[in-house]
Amino acid sequence: MFAWEQCKLSDISEKSYEKNTYNKYSTVLTNSAEYGIVKQRDFFDKDIANSSNISGYYVVRKNYFVYNPRISNQAKFGPINRNKLDESGIMSPLYLVFTVHDIDESFLETLFQTTTWHRFMYQNGDTGARADRFAIKDSTFMSMPIKVPSLEEQHKLALAFQKLDQTITLHEEKKRQLECLKSALLQKMFADENGYPAVRFRGFDEAWKQCKLGDVGQTYTGLSGKSKEDFGHGKARFVTYMNIYSNPVSDLNMVEPIEIDERQNEVQYGDAFFTTSSETPEEVGMASVWTGDEKHTYLNSFCFGYRPISKINPYYLAYMLNSQSLRRKIVILAQGISRYNISKKSVMEIPASLPSAEEQNRIGLIFKDLDQSITLYEHKLELLKRLKSSLLQNMFI
Repeated sequence: MFAWEQCKLSDISEKSYEKNTYNKYSTVLTNSAEYGIVKQRDFFDKDIANSSNISGYYVVRKNYFVYNPRISNQAKFGPINRNKLDESGIMSPLYLVFTVHDIDESFLETLFQTTTWHRFMYQNGDTGARADRFAIKDSTFMSMPIKVPSLEEQHKLALAFQKLDQTITLHEEKKRQLECLKSALLQKMFADENGYPAVRFRGFDEAWKQCKLGDVGQTYTGLSGKSKEDFGHGKARFVTYMNIYSNPVSDLNMVEPIEIDERQNEVQYGDAFFTTSSETPEEVGMASVWTGDEKHTYLNSFCFGYRPISKINPYYLAYMLNSQSLRRKIVILAQGISRYNISKKSVMEIPASLPSAEEQNRIGLIFKDLDQSITLYEHKLELLKRLKSSLLQNMFI
């Protein structure tokens, strides 16, 4: 086992001064913390650089590194990224562009994903006359101390993180595909006023029953008569606003304690909840369905409950209330200027479509399975990112 060698960034790198003379290159690049070095047009959906002055921009060839030494204090430190695009581009002269030698480029790129270099930046950066800006001189930046192992160990470390990043990207893509599928099915699998959905399971062809929400259910209120001191303790629980806002099917763990109060309405399996207020009309009347059966569970005071009087599959109800066709009807009912509200009465007037019990079950099951798969990938991604964060913290000196 060999000790890692101490050196300065300037020992394995050189600042690049190559300018875009005669406007040879026109692809303007952006240094993104999330996506790395990307084309400006792809990142912003437009070019924001001054095309009349790009001759003074720095040329960023493939595998060049880029850092913005003058950023806002709020952002702390901008990312140091490597150009992995298969073409050269240009960047504002505000950026520091440098090349490297005698080091594995992927290893150095991974090292800059750690926060070990932040201490140096804190100690050597300068806010100058602008308290809201952080800056570091190029010469100071290039004197940053770096510890590097042998080239063989560099290659192995870089390869391990590349494989980990590939696994994370694969899981992110699978999760994105499932979310896209869910979004498409929410648009296609629920009937509108014509009584027929655009997509349905084989063997079902009859028109869906048309009704108003108030025809097949009744509303009730959330917690009432409570003060601040009543919350945070007790053997009862209440369903939080954010639980309803965030989940078509309520998270049974997103509840908070409160004292048992027989005067309050207890929620039941299959109840739906609606938020009554939001800052935008698009977010008012968000709905969630409860699938728990624990006693002494109440609803928060900023929502109202809805209990079907006809048997409706709770998972079908959850996703029907979050389908695009029904969400459009709710958004239209939002009233307000700086804050938007919706009434129980107006929600109960919303027309809805109900298929047979068997078709409800099939639709509810497919969305339940989709959400479980999405949640599974979310958990896997969280674990993978935690693993990467831990390795970045512990494998670099």
